[in-house]
Amino acid sequence: MSGFVDEAQLHARAGDGGAGAVSFRREAHVSRGGPDGGDGGHGGDIWLVADLNQASLLGFKDHPFRRAADGAHGSGKRRHGRRGADLAVPVPVGTVVVDPDGAVLSDLSAPGDRWLAAEGGQGGRGNARFLSNTRRAPAFAEQGELGEERWLRLELKLVADVAVVGFPNAGKSTFVSSISSARPKIADYPFTTLQPHLGIVRVGRPGDETELVVADVPGLVEGAAEGRGLGHRFLRHTERARVLVVLVDLASATGTSAVEQLEIVLGELGRYDRHLLERPRLVVGSKVDVAGAHAGLDAELDLEISAVTGRGVEELVRRMAALVAVARAAKPDEAGSELAGAAAPTGDDAHPLGATPAGTGALVVHRPVPEGLLVERTAQHAWHVAGRDARRAVNFSDLTDDAALAEAVRRLRRLGVDRALVRAGAHDGDEVTVGLLSFTWFRDQAVELTEERGGARGARRRRGRDGR
Repeated sequence: MSGFVDEAQLHARAGDGGAGAVSFRREAHVSRGGPDGGDGGHGGDIWLVADLNQASLLGFKDHPFRRAADGAHGSGKRRHGRRGADLAVPVPVGTVVVDPDGAVLSDLSAPGDRWLAAEGGQGGRGNARFLSNTRRAPAFAEQGELGEERWLRLELKLVADVAVVGFPNAGKSTFVSSISSARPKIADYPFTTLQPHLGIVRVGRPGDETELVVADVPGLVEGAAEGRGLGHRFLRHTERARVLVVLVDLASATGTSAVEQLEIVLGELGRYDRHLLERPRLVVGSKVDVAGAHAGLDAELDLEISAVTGRGVEELVRRMAALVAVARAAKPDEAGSELAGAAAPTGDDAHPLGATPAGTGALVVHRPVPEGLLVERTAQHAWHVAGRDARRAVNFSDLTDDAALAEAVRRLRRLGVDRALVRAGAHDGDEVTVGLLSFTWFRDQAVELTEERGGARGARRRRGRDGR
């Protein structure tokens, strides 16, 4: 039987770009046909898409690898290679994407939310692109860029209207099974439930029903906010719930009173996320059939129930529905609104640099890929030039070809690598690394003139134009 998985790893590998072609036109009666090599196609991207049809991260447990298609190589007669197909990876609504350092990259909290997990490599340009007045027969082309490859951690936070929390063996699973078709494991020992369960509850007359999604959160213990008893894994499933039901055991086998249970549970919720204490909540005493009618007098209980006999259960469900209705009306655009029947767009216009909200109104922070150049000193006489443009100028080129190497050097100069090294304090003879290229750098004479005499030369040009 398949289990519920709320944590998994993902290895995303985007498609590689296709290589440009080196080709020359061959026709009858044409002695020197020009270059006609086509461009390579871009590699496919990998997108994570929030999908209501996915219930857990089980599909990533044994197979975390996802790979997009490569772009095709270019060919002669200016025929470009086809683009690699993108890969859309469905994940449950409420999936949070975290990098290996623990930073949150995206929160896919609504159906249709999309996030670019790995960007495909760009295709290389064919030799026809390098034709110029001074270079009539370029015999080189660009290589395709490698697709992005990264490891990510996926964490699922359940999207529910009501989260039922309490001590282990407090009767949470019994209560959820009595009001829904959910069938969690039930036994008379603590920590019977080791994974959350969802139940659908319908309240009202047929045709005018309200649906509630109720989450059975595994039992909390003292110290759960610090991770004791897998507390972090359990507590995160309460973050998206609109209403909390705190279940206290009136017939606790350990002798812990209802007041102590309530204080401990609320304390752990507050230490994990203080905003959880501001959520609407009901404090309910369970197992009143065993403990007796006066067992919870020392605690401020909203209701006493017995899930076995059914006492107080219908009243609790009505109160839950009323609180959920108020919460939905007050915050209709929060995560989870789709559970109330709200339709959401598909997110086809998703931004390529981050997550895109699908009609939720949530604030999304996009983090663009850094552009430009960054010169870093790695040793006393060693430098590393970082930056997407500089890396692509080198990695796209076939460095075994002299003409391609010269083109890469020209592109680096146009990007301002020489000037950036001068400003950073590089000296003649220093080792410089750019992508796959490592070379000994000497300050170019033209760069020196531009740095030191650019103002005077510009002034002479202006005087010539003015006739003075």
